[in-house]
Amino acid sequence: MQQPWTLPWLCALLLGLMGFLVSGSDFQHHKYEDMVRALFAVQSECPYITRIYSIGHSVEGRHLYVLEFSDNPGIHEALEPEFKYVGNMHGNEVVGRELLIKLSQFLCEEYRARNQRIMRLIHDTRIHILPSMNPDGYEVAARQGPEFNGYLVGRGNAREIDLNRDFPDLNALMYYYEKTKGRNHHLPLPDNWEHQVQPETLAVIKWMQNYNFILSANLHGGAVVANYPFDKSRDGRVRGRTTYSATPDDKIFRKLARTYSYAHGWMHKGWNCGDYFDEGITNGASWYSLSKGFQRSTGCQHSSMQDFNYLYTNCFEITLELSCDKFPPASALPREWLGNREALVSYLEQVHHGIKGMVYDENNNPISKAEISVAGINHDVTAGVDGDYFRLLLPGTYTVTASAPGYLPFTSTVTVGPAEAIQLHFYLKPAPKQNLKVKPHHGRRNLSSPKAPLKLGPR
Repeated sequence: MQQPWTLPWLCALLLGLMGFLVSGSDFQHHKYEDMVRALFAVQSECPYITRIYSIGHSVEGRHLYVLEFSDNPGIHEALEPEFKYVGNMHGNEVVGRELLIKLSQFLCEEYRARNQRIMRLIHDTRIHILPSMNPDGYEVAARQGPEFNGYLVGRGNAREIDLNRDFPDLNALMYYYEKTKGRNHHLPLPDNWEHQVQPETLAVIKWMQNYNFILSANLHGGAVVANYPFDKSRDGRVRGRTTYSATPDDKIFRKLARTYSYAHGWMHKGWNCGDYFDEGITNGASWYSLSKGFQRSTGCQHSSMQDFNYLYTNCFEITLELSCDKFPPASALPREWLGNREALVSYLEQVHHGIKGMVYDENNNPISKAEISVAGINHDVTAGVDGDYFRLLLPGTYTVTASAPGYLPFTSTVTVGPAEAIQLHFYLKPAPKQNLKVKPHHGRRNLSSPKAPLKLGPR
């Protein structure tokens, strides 16, 4: 555990403006090689709290590098939540890419400056930062540059596929299950899905499978608003009017979106880029059915990445549209950083709200993949391989049940406050085995008659 520091964290935050890695006058656009050098520079400056790993390759063979921050890099610690930021999914939307590079530098700088707030965040959270999901698309957009970049040039990957419309469609399955009272979480993927998605999408899905992410944000550009699920309308035939498509966790998603919007320099004001969004937030399906310009159809046969996160994993993800100009000049980047810095940190801190705990058997052995359900919210989460679970919740009193195959479910009531997550552990007892006694009979079953009684005899 870290010890309290005497200087207020705000004073330490100001040191970020004078960082030893990048000064305020050194903001620039990073091409692939520049981005890689910047990430490895951070890892070199803060080797004990960072790790760089690749989750795969783009179509053209570029690594999809992730920079991890943790007091134990490379290790999942029980009850320590996993968080991710993903940038540059659309190659020509570059502000998120630059912000995540700068955030990486900032976290390293502030940790070295003994900023209490940042130290606590890194000690208590495993943070994963993917600055560019679409490095190939970025290179296409960068060749045109900020002054001449088209609205769609470089948006897709090297095959011109929109990666945010490339995830398997789990929305349609979820909407069907809502009507039939089917499964409400961790929906199954279609057969041969690996051969139906792009390499970048495949890498991200495998990433989600390997890490129990709890909270995430996907950074885009072209508007200024915090967008929350669902993106896909429940009625794909509706066109030209608002079709709000709420998740069972709509209230917490709205709170997460507001957290970013109100911590942002101007997002919460509503009027940006010629559009108005109340409080600077919007439901994806509601917005897309009204959007202008390129097609963002709610009737597509794919899920967006934020919808896929919610339906396939334990992760709650929102999409952050951060700039009117998709590819602004480098001179605009310092203002974007100052407008987003506090919001990026505040949103990250939201991973520590709600409840968390361990699921054990009667011998204190952790039970992996146990299901955690909350009465009144039709969306369950599962415990990780170490038996720890995390459930984002708003302040209030909840009835929570843990269950696992072969064990009796256990229900508890918990009151969640506005501060750190409440720890709630579960100890499950084995379900009694059914003692089925079959009276022995001589003879054999007549296999020609399906209704014939089963007769057991000596062999």
